[in-house]
Amino acid sequence: MRKLVECVPNISEGRDRQVIDAIVSHAAETEGITLLDVDPGADTNRTVITFVGDPDAVVEGAFRLISKAAELIDMTTHSGAHPRQGATDVCPFVPVSGVTMEECVELAHRLGKRVGKELGIPVFLYEHAATRPERRSLADIRVGEYEAWAEKLQKPEFEPDYGPAKFLPRTGAAVIGAREFLIAYNADVNTRERKLAHQIALDIREKGRFQRDANGKIVRDAEGNKVRTPGLLQECRAVGWYIGEYGKAQVSINLTNYHTTPMHVAFDTCCEVAGKYGLRVTGSEIVGLVPLEAMVQAGRHYLEKQGRWSGVPEKELVHIAIQSLGLNDVSPFKPEEKIIEYAVKREETGSLAAMSCRAFADELSSDSPAPGGGSVAALCGSLGASLAGMVAVLTQGKEGYEDQQAQLAEVATAAQGLKDEFLLDVDRDTESFNVLMAAFRMKKKTDDEKAARAEAIREATEGATRVPLGVLERSSKVLELAEIVAEKGLQSSLSDAGVGALTARACAEGAYYNVLINLQGLEASAFTAETRKQADAFVAQARELADRVARAVEAKL
Repeated sequence: MRKLVECVPNISEGRDRQVIDAIVSHAAETEGITLLDVDPGADTNRTVITFVGDPDAVVEGAFRLISKAAELIDMTTHSGAHPRQGATDVCPFVPVSGVTMEECVELAHRLGKRVGKELGIPVFLYEHAATRPERRSLADIRVGEYEAWAEKLQKPEFEPDYGPAKFLPRTGAAVIGAREFLIAYNADVNTRERKLAHQIALDIREKGRFQRDANGKIVRDAEGNKVRTPGLLQECRAVGWYIGEYGKAQVSINLTNYHTTPMHVAFDTCCEVAGKYGLRVTGSEIVGLVPLEAMVQAGRHYLEKQGRWSGVPEKELVHIAIQSLGLNDVSPFKPEEKIIEYAVKREETGSLAAMSCRAFADELSSDSPAPGGGSVAALCGSLGASLAGMVAVLTQGKEGYEDQQAQLAEVATAAQGLKDEFLLDVDRDTESFNVLMAAFRMKKKTDDEKAARAEAIREATEGATRVPLGVLERSSKVLELAEIVAEKGLQSSLSDAGVGALTARACAEGAYYNVLINLQGLEASAFTAETRKQADAFVAQARELADRVARAVEAKL
């Protein structure tokens, strides 16, 4: 899975488009990031910028943006409806795919340290990156806003995490952090009455509603505080509103952690609660972008509710999610524009895995050295996984296979994940080869240049070795699935199970060869010794499994 991080800087300028464009373009020029959205607000005098990319690229893009904002925005003349305290008011990192929250916290520290040291701006860390409990909340850090910083920075409790404890009138302070992805999600209701939609919101949102007595008065505790009844969903904020453009009311929801409360749970809960008020949820709407994982979660949920297995291609899971959540209710839902990973892919060209079979074969047969055997080995792995998954799915609901259903459902799901990972490796192998070739093309006139080139070649060769090593390791997982479906899957598809095992073996042998040839380009070291040891063990395991499956299949044919 590709490492993908979202960064959402908010800058204190929403009116001067020339300034906004200059700041955004300075960040967008960073190699490895994709600009997804720029949302300026004149009344708030604030612009929300969204870009994604690999971790290192996103940190570089964020630094470039903060640097340019400090150069072009003068906080001494700033005013707006939104709370603020600096030229770059807040800059959170959000894990999207292949990245943990802990990694995003590390990115926040890297950026904060650099901003404090190189730009001399006071930096405070918030949310998951906070260094103390009282700094977790952005609102607590920003209390008093920009106008209070000269006084606050004199207090020990406002010692910056990075940078000087000094008030900079022109730039103010910056708050950098790491947080979960926030999904802005609206449930459509068959009414024009905002109050009715708001009743649903009060029931589902985490903070719930105020308790009332028989006379309708708010209940208070012994200390005089208003008493609330908690709502049904955690990490959920919600209100009801009416959208004239749509001609219906909506329950406007912010899911602040979709791992705690997924979209499909919010949707199903809204449907259930709406019935209490004689209402029906007609569909829903995603505002902005959504991670692929959230859509896949929903697709699996609704497939399983239908009694079907969720071990189907990603495209089908997304389709089921769109239909089940009614995401086309008020406007067309375009996956290529609304799903973050797909939006990023639109900006990328030349993917081998996206080629037709003929185009890939044509490219393979050309005089270019890549793609080569490593990419083909990965492709064989994906084909083997696909065949194992196919046999498992074909067995679903078949008479005489009742006892095998649960295990084969797990096989179908595992096969889809392996298939997708191997397809990524088709491109990873070629990309790692290209990095190695770039290292060989580095200058080598001076001693320093020679040393830098040698180090780059070593690092690139090790990287190019790790890709087929991973492919080799995963090949045994495909063979294990092939063995299961050969034994317990639909026997009329036995030959498919056998071919799946053969292609998985080709994957293993091909990846092994690629590991060995890459190791030849490295001097003896702990890395080469350990890698060779692992590769020998992985290929031995794959060969044993492949032989076992072949014997089992041939004995039945």
